Amino acid sequence: MFNDIGPLELLTIIIVAVLVFGPEKLPKVIQDVTRTIRKIREFSESAKQDIRSELGPEFKDFEFEDLNPKTFIRKQLESDELGLKEIRNGFDLKKEMAEITDAVNGNEHDSAASSSSAGSPGPSGGRRIDMTKKPEGLGQDERPPFDADAT
Repeated sequence: MFNDIGPLELLTIIIVAVLVFGPEKLPKVIQDVTRTIRKIREFSESAKQDIRSELGPEFKDFEFEDLNPKTFIRKQLESDELGLKEIRNGFDLKKEMAEITDAVNGNEHDSAASSSSAGSPGPSGGRRIDMTKKPEGLGQDERPPFDADAT
């Protein structure tokens, strides 16, 4: 129930409890809190038993923890009725992505070759444009002219 409480947090809670209730009343408060938690747990267990008895014998293995989506999915994946482990082991994402990348790069080269061989050169006359080079006629520190309509 309190799995997320660390030692520093527990020490802080104890110090605050001693300051708020005082050392004389603290044992009685702890007893009252533990008694209340015990009653809540008993009430919860009796409610679960009532629900199980009302559902009938076909739900005798029903667990309320299975209503949590994470628990339900984990339980279904562990049973592996659908053969998900085989699918997961047979799928290599890096290999698939490499094949897709190769296919895309190959298609770009094929389309450039087919457009130049068809006799209709592109805007660069069938040659590739290197966008990292500066245009000809500009000095080392000169910037190309800015065209607001082109952007």
